[in-house]
Amino acid sequence: MNSEIIKKIEAEQLKSEVAEFHVGDTVRVSAKIKEGNRERIQVFEGTVLKRQGGSNRETFTVRKLSNGVGVEKTWPLHSPNVEKIEVVRKGKVRRAKLNYLRERIGKKAKVKESI
Repeated sequence: MNSEIIKKIEAEQLKSEVAEFHVGDTVRVSAKIKEGNRERIQVFEGTVLKRQGGSNRETFTVRKLSNGVGVEKTWPLHSPNVEKIEVVRKGKVRRAKLNYLRERIGKKAKVKESI
């Protein structure tokens, strides 16, 4: 009874179209940012380290290097604040979570591109 109600509410919160991307892909995430009463879109481009959860709770983590410092951001996949997700390039990886990239810098931190 209760689980049916929860599933119905969660189904309403899901986005109708979600970009097809996987771990290791380089993506460009356009996110809405509110500053006071103004709203703008900020782009964050980096490698997808992980995707976790399911249904409307699914999140993904993106990592990029900014001025030589690694920056990671985690977004809910179905959040209204995530405007769109564009896949810049497909990556070829053999694991579900790329936590090892955090210790690597330079060329070692690259992910091979799949063709």
